[in-house]
Amino acid sequence: MNNTSQMPAALVTGGSKGIGRAICVELARSGYAVIVNYLSDEAGARETLALVEQQGGQGICLGFDVSDYAATQQAMEKIFGAYPALEVLVNNAGRIADELFVMMTPDKWRSVVDVTLQGFYNVTRPVLEKMVVRKKGSVVSIASVAGIMGNRGQANYAAAKAGLIGASRSVASEVARLGIRVNVVAPGLIQTGMIHDAPVQKIKGLIPMARLGAPEEVARVVRFLCSEDASYVTGQVISVNGGMF
Repeated sequence: MNNTSQMPAALVTGGSKGIGRAICVELARSGYAVIVNYLSDEAGARETLALVEQQGGQGICLGFDVSDYAATQQAMEKIFGAYPALEVLVNNAGRIADELFVMMTPDKWRSVVDVTLQGFYNVTRPVLEKMVVRKKGSVVSIASVAGIMGNRGQANYAAAKAGLIGASRSVASEVARLGIRVNVVAPGLIQTGMIHDAPVQKIKGLIPMARLGAPEEVARVVRFLCSEDASYVTGQVISVNGGMF
């Protein structure tokens, strides 16, 4: 890839479906060129890119495993070459491997934690290097209500998302004076493929608003945090969960 765009650009990890796809579309509406990262679902990423283009936007699909340090660094060099004006990073890539903690295998623990926390490090550190030079940028990481409240059978997921919150707040304090904002959005129960086997009616009873959220409702909060409307907002965790506490 050559230097293809001077547009402000946004990288969204895990952008092939669900919340990630909605975020890509919302950022395209806001005028960003969108880099749609995916792990294995290339077809889904291309569907996301088609939706971006329907909004009059542009971008690329780029497959790489955020938990793989070497692969991520290679991918980041391609991104910086194509989109030097990278102003937004959304860390959305995640994985679930639910199991009661006493029965959880090392692989189930590690696979979930590595995508969320190692992925945060692998992608965010090189992005911040560029943002520090330009003294401009916004990083938004997608956590979960599980990272705040915990959830039975999801000790790995809850630990990873809680760690994401702590890391984001720490980094926010380090780069705030350099014109860079770092925030977290913590969705509750959102209508995506991740909950397709869940008992929806029972779940609704746990939510004060008595309904599941839509991916677009999360995406609009992300868009706000990436915009100048949130110019004095950093180090915050915004819950989008229908009133769950």
